Amino acid sequence: MDTAEALFPSLLGEPAWRSLPESVRRMHGFSTRVVARGKADVEGDSNFLLKTLRRVLGLPSPGPGQSLEICIERQGVSETWTRRFALGHMQSTLRRDATSTYLLERLGPVTLCFSLRPDAHGVEWCLHGAKVFGIHVPRGWLGTVLSHSGERDGRYAFAIDTRLPWIGRLVAYRGWLEIVDE
Repeated sequence: MDTAEALFPSLLGEPAWRSLPESVRRMHGFSTRVVARGKADVEGDSNFLLKTLRRVLGLPSPGPGQSLEICIERQGVSETWTRRFALGHMQSTLRRDATSTYLLERLGPVTLCFSLRPDAHGVEWCLHGAKVFGIHVPRGWLGTVLSHSGERDGRYAFAIDTRLPWIGRLVAYRGWLEIVDE
């Protein structure tokens, strides 16, 4: 895959990309297909509305120590991420916004808009906006989304926490992955 086409390297830029830990570069890099396995702790509030939203968006159900397999398939400037948790299946498509340096992630009817910020341990994903069925959603309705991918103990590590105003924690999952050589 061409450097100009690879999603994360092109969004972060050369110096920032090269400064990332090796496990992060392998997961978000140039391979057309990556398979990784690990464990994740998944949390989420249990009210009816949040359970329904998790189902609609294809988010995993809460549960500690879930086995997790992820497959990332890259085609041109887009990536399809298929995550298989012990208690759920989640798929999203990532691509670059054609008019900016934002990363767009589509989960069912929702498209999230992130900027990527490299730090000493990996990449922070900063939410800037969202669309539902193609319609912009006011930023205040999105609550807080904390997302980081990095390295811990030589493994790819991740932490995501999404809380919606007035209704609570939609989903939080954190854990680790190791790339499987197929």
